[in-house]
Amino acid sequence: MLDIEDLHVMIGDRVVLHDINLHIGEGETHVLMGPNGSGKTTLLRAIMGFGGLDIAKGKILFRGRDVTRLPIHERAKMGMGMLFQRPPTIAGLKLGKLLAVTSGEDTAVVNEYAKYLNMHSFLDRAINLGFSGGEIKRSEVLQLMVQGPDFVMLDEPESGVDLENITLIGNAIAKLLEKDVHIVNRKKSGLVITHTGYILDYLDADFGHVMCDGEFRCHGNPREILKVIKTSGYKECLACQKI
Repeated sequence: MLDIEDLHVMIGDRVVLHDINLHIGEGETHVLMGPNGSGKTTLLRAIMGFGGLDIAKGKILFRGRDVTRLPIHERAKMGMGMLFQRPPTIAGLKLGKLLAVTSGEDTAVVNEYAKYLNMHSFLDRAINLGFSGGEIKRSEVLQLMVQGPDFVMLDEPESGVDLENITLIGNAIAKLLEKDVHIVNRKKSGLVITHTGYILDYLDADFGHVMCDGEFRCHGNPREILKVIKTSGYKECLACQKI
C-alpha cells in the first residue's frame, strides 16, 4: 500500500524528518507514537502532499507509484484520506453539501453514515462551525467514510473526545479500516497517531512505531510499546533504539 524510502523533509532551512523508512502492507494498521514536536504530524502531511514542506531526499510510493511530488487532490483521487488533529472551520460550506459532492450525490450513502455517527442534524450546518471537539471528530470520520479511501491517516482521533464519543468514533474507524473483515480479505490500511493509546481499544493494530526528534527510534508491538511509554516515558525508547 505505502512505501517510504529514506525520506528527508525540511521546513525552511530546518530538517524536521530524516532517514524515514516505512512499509505498510495492504490491510495493515500501523500506530505512530512519540512526544510532542517529534515530527509525527509532519510525516502525515508529507505523505498527503501538503505545501510548506520540502522533500529534500527520498520517495513516497503509493501502490507502487511515486507520489512524492503529486498534489493533494491527486493523492486523494488515488485513495488517500486524512483525519486532522485540528481541522479548519469552513463557514461558507455546509457539511451535507461537501458529502454530497464527495459521494457523487449518493444520498443513501451519506444518510447511512450520518445516521451511524449521529450526524444527521449537522448536515445543514457549516463545517465545524460551533462544533464541539467530539462533533468535529465525528464530522471528520463521517467525511472519510463517505470518501472511502484505501489508505487512511488519522492524527490523534481521540484527542479532545469524551468517553461516549470515543466509543462511537473508535467503532466507526474500525469499520472504516475493515476490522470486521477477516485479515486475509482486508484491503484498507491505516496509519494512526496516538498519545493516549485509547484508540487501540478499538483497532487491532499490527505494528507500532516511535518517533523522536524527526526519526524512528523503535518498532514493535503497539501495545507493548505503549506499556513501556506509560511506565518509563520515551526515555526508554531512546535508550533502547530497537530497530
